[in-house]
Amino acid sequence: MLEHTPPYDKSAEHRVEDFDYDLPEDLIAQEPPAERGTSRMLVLDRATGAFRDDSFSRFGEYLREGDLLVLNDSRVIPARLYARRTLVRERERPTGQIEVMLLEPVLDPVGQNRWRALVRPGRKISIGERLVFPAPSGEPALEAEVLERGQFGERLLEFAPVDDFFAILDSIGHVPLPPYIHRDDADADRDRYQTVFACERGSVAAPTAGLHFTSALLDGLSSKGIETTRVTLHVGLGTFAPLRVERVSEVRLHHERYSIGAAAAEAINRAVAEHRRIVAVGTTVVRTLEAAALASGNNPIQPHSGSTSIFISPGFKFKIVDALLTNFHLPQSSLLMLVSAFAGPEPIGLDRILAAYRHAVQSRYRFFSYGDCMFIA
Repeated sequence: MLEHTPPYDKSAEHRVEDFDYDLPEDLIAQEPPAERGTSRMLVLDRATGAFRDDSFSRFGEYLREGDLLVLNDSRVIPARLYARRTLVRERERPTGQIEVMLLEPVLDPVGQNRWRALVRPGRKISIGERLVFPAPSGEPALEAEVLERGQFGERLLEFAPVDDFFAILDSIGHVPLPPYIHRDDADADRDRYQTVFACERGSVAAPTAGLHFTSALLDGLSSKGIETTRVTLHVGLGTFAPLRVERVSEVRLHHERYSIGAAAAEAINRAVAEHRRIVAVGTTVVRTLEAAALASGNNPIQPHSGSTSIFISPGFKFKIVDALLTNFHLPQSSLLMLVSAFAGPEPIGLDRILAAYRHAVQSRYRFFSYGDCMFIA
């Protein structure tokens, strides 16, 4: 695991509540747009703080020949499962359906299939219990034993051996739509809650800025001289978890696994050396690139895999990313802190983001995962 102290200007101390804004419930997108790539786009100028309304279909107009566009190619797994208990202790009422959200695999030296997961309701699910995950026929498809208890419903599960674990997940798992989407997942979500360039399986939440792209749009950018490369960061729920602290300096994020291949490292280093813009598609790409920059010091980025808990908030000194495409983020979230840091120097960035978000609310943009986007450059 990579642990670094990010470079900060500590001239100000923020509270988590400073990163708040009013959002009407009806602006939270419950469905993707009818066609991929047709979302609205709010454009923010980092130099002046000015913003303007536009559409994502014109995204290429804001890019320059020679820009390097960096995508996160992580693929969302059907991580939401439903189980039943095999043991109900004396004097306990039988528990109904148990929801299990897989968070991340745990590497094990002897090859057991272990996962950290959120279990709900979790209060009665104790160490040693076995959970059964039925197939549509009712027959057991997977079984898991609870090995450890954690905070806020987290458990360590060990799954019994099966021939193809991920094939079974595909057949019985559900798309892990975020909790602010108040509906069950549908068949269409298996396609729409996935980027068109997703390939490396491992995320439990979509890198949502990438959801806007179509293959045709990417081809069009290439024809304009826009270079594209891919990194991988497997998105965990920790990025979106409530911040249970009062001060920004107390925020600690979960680790997330990432990988930068040889082709991506070479493309990034070449763009930096040639003073070309690096455009991050999503906060996950920002965190990957800036974590890699911290790992490298003043040296070129090397191909590598690791994990990072990098937390970016106002005062952070960006070393790699020059422009950012991102969706709108939850109030009082670590991602809102990241875009505030990127929008301008302390304390201007937060003011700019909150002003832009107020405009987005007044103009009835659609918010969060299936919503509209914002380009900050």
